[in-house]
Amino acid sequence: MEKLAILDCGGQYTKVIDRKVRELGVYSDIFPMGVGADKLIGYDAMILSGGPSSVWASGAPTYDPNIFSLGIPTLGICYGMQLINEHFGGIVRPEVKTEYGPTEIDIVAPCPLTDGLDKKQTVLMSHGDAVQKHADGFVTFAVTGDVVAGIYNAEKKIIGVQFHPEVDLSEHGVEMLENFLRKFCNLKETYALEDRIETSVKMIREKVGNNKVIVLVSGGVDSAVTAALLVRALPPENVYAIHIDHGMMRKNESDLICENLKKLGLVHMKRVNAENEFFNGAVDDGDGKIIGPLSKTVDPEKKRKIIGSMFIKVTAKAAEEIGIDFENTFLAQGTLRPDLIESGNPDVSGYANKIKTHHNDVDIIRKFRERGKIIETNWDWHKDEVRQVARMLGLDEEIASRQPFPGPGLGVRIICNDSTVAFTTEQREQLAAFLGSYAGGKYTGRIAPIRSVGVQGDNRSYKSLVILGGGLPANFEEAFDVARAIPNNLPFINRVAYRVDSTDPISVFSCSPMHICHETAEILREADAIVTGTVMNKKIAQCFAVLIPVSTVQDKPYSVVIRAVVTSDYMTARAAVPGVHFAPEALTSAAKQIKDKLGDKVDMVLYDITGKPPATIEWE
Repeated sequence: MEKLAILDCGGQYTKVIDRKVRELGVYSDIFPMGVGADKLIGYDAMILSGGPSSVWASGAPTYDPNIFSLGIPTLGICYGMQLINEHFGGIVRPEVKTEYGPTEIDIVAPCPLTDGLDKKQTVLMSHGDAVQKHADGFVTFAVTGDVVAGIYNAEKKIIGVQFHPEVDLSEHGVEMLENFLRKFCNLKETYALEDRIETSVKMIREKVGNNKVIVLVSGGVDSAVTAALLVRALPPENVYAIHIDHGMMRKNESDLICENLKKLGLVHMKRVNAENEFFNGAVDDGDGKIIGPLSKTVDPEKKRKIIGSMFIKVTAKAAEEIGIDFENTFLAQGTLRPDLIESGNPDVSGYANKIKTHHNDVDIIRKFRERGKIIETNWDWHKDEVRQVARMLGLDEEIASRQPFPGPGLGVRIICNDSTVAFTTEQREQLAAFLGSYAGGKYTGRIAPIRSVGVQGDNRSYKSLVILGGGLPANFEEAFDVARAIPNNLPFINRVAYRVDSTDPISVFSCSPMHICHETAEILREADAIVTGTVMNKKIAQCFAVLIPVSTVQDKPYSVVIRAVVTSDYMTARAAVPGVHFAPEALTSAAKQIKDKLGDKVDMVLYDITGKPPATIEWE
């Protein structure tokens, strides 16, 4: 059988490469970057993934140089290209050019990868380092300005690209991968994906036997698929579903969830109302240190750890109440492969950096996993694949197409604060100078005194937010271009939001203390209901509201940010464009409703116009 090896350099998109290759009909296996060349004998081609490291830095992933003596067609992506270039004597340096987000490249020489494609291509870039000089024997076939975007050596059968053809934001990335597989590697066979449902059912039966399983059901498609697979694989009386309302659910959500879950054939269903425990309780962080309460915590990582660990604490108590020995019972959850990648789980990738800890991969869950007590039916899938499985299982479309809602719920959409985040006068002046010289100087903006989580060059970033003044109507095509340019030119920024509720110039920001509590959760719950009810449609993958402790007036401490994105894999995303993905009037309507209902507490209404990268979809 023809097969391709993917060497994982720690990239956020390694599994996306694997999925796209298999979707194109070629069998693939993932190996750590340090795999010995002898393990790759028998493979017909090789792809080196992106990664967070710098090839010139100490501590970069080691590799067996003999892999390049195998003589098989090779594609290096981002870090993979830089490694290839460095290996063959080229030069890679930092700060040659920083690029994050969709970028236009020029095809300047023939290469099988871009055969049949236009000379200009929009692709996803996410890098700080770049090729300063390509290795001897290679030609540069693609550029962005004067920066190398692609190299090619026909004799050695090697192609390298600085961009990511595997993600949706590269408009013709699939065609490039198909060119690589079929035209460059000359692979002829077609590999059919195995039956995912039967494979999962078999895994569950072999692992669980006649034991009991507790499944945590949030109401999203991930946990619903897990519950449905458990009911299909096991006697229904052995499956115990627990839904925990932690006080950070969307409006009326727990009621709707419990109604939908009854349709899955679950015999045992328990709902737990645990707002007090989540807001005011404390937990062990896994290293013997007590952290919490959530109502006094600001740090995003600590918030996620508290919520994830409290889920287990509350679940254990609920299990005891229904007579189940929690420590010796299997625990099932709807974990996706991207959750584990972003959490920096070493079992998934030895080199991937932690972007943010997901609630289903906190320390206590990892310990359960080590004991073989975790059932994760979706661990090898991405969101769009889970939706396909949901439909194959016959789940209601209301569940199958349900927009994602993170386990920590509104907790990661309340941007907590107990002091103003400082930025320098120099940074403020750099932003002013940049805006003055870009797009005719028509945009004004200020750095907000808060930070949010982003992903840049396969690394976690925790950087400042820029708020652009504006109002509606707006030239969003131009505003989006400014939002792409700011993080690429100002390295202390990873997110840009546009003010939609007013044309008033932004003179100064105040930043108020804010924590998770009943009031902030309730304000965000109402704002989120308005936003999703007004903006969300079938063109948008995810739409929600974020509450931030920033305002222009003292007596209204909060502002609301509207976030709407277009994506299929959730590893990359673009902000939904008003006038393209939804009607611009929806922003006007949402802003008016928020101000009418919450105007005594909420000052500004903003629209997040940043892609992933450099931001993440969620703010924390």
